Amino acid sequence: MNFSSKILENAVNEVSQLPGIGKRTALRLVLHLLKQPASQTHQLAAGLTKLVDEIKICEKCHNISDVEVCEICANLSRNSEIICVVEDVRDVMAIENTSQYKGLYHVLGGKISPIEGIGPHNLTIDSLVTKVKLGMVKEVIFALSSTIEGDTTIFYIFKQLEVLNIKTSTIARGIAVGDELQYADEVTLGRSIVNRIPFEKSL
Repeated sequence: MNFSSKILENAVNEVSQLPGIGKRTALRLVLHLLKQPASQTHQLAAGLTKLVDEIKICEKCHNISDVEVCEICANLSRNSEIICVVEDVRDVMAIENTSQYKGLYHVLGGKISPIEGIGPHNLTIDSLVTKVKLGMVKEVIFALSSTIEGDTTIFYIFKQLEVLNIKTSTIARGIAVGDELQYADEVTLGRSIVNRIPFEKSL
């Protein structure tokens, strides 16, 4: 792809590094930005800079937040005795949209995947186990995708928690095997949370 401007080429190269964005799509997006008022593009750039510089990770659940403790963890009306374990922040958003769950969350930051070089130490599993050991949690709900990696991660965590004699459950399989949680419709996802089953019965 030949560019008439080095500045344009650099912008396209940067945008094309985003997931699912090829060079042609990146060029289309960059040219679109050039057609917009400069103030709008500056606002976009400022928003991204603020995102990188000021975003925080909740010190309790590892969700993305504007402050040290996210709004969900800080909400005293939430049931702190139940923790829903999810892969990433998109899953928190998906479950919250169902309005069916009133407990707290724990964001793992991924799934165990030896092929991708992701092991238990790369996730926030240790902090989850530490949280449960404090004795305030009565139930841990596994809400990970129905994939091999998701099931492997759930089983690994289950074995870590098994000795702590705590109730563990998993969302009902209204979510098709192989599906990512974030893509499930709200009704199906909501029902799968409400109709969760003991994890031992899912083995």
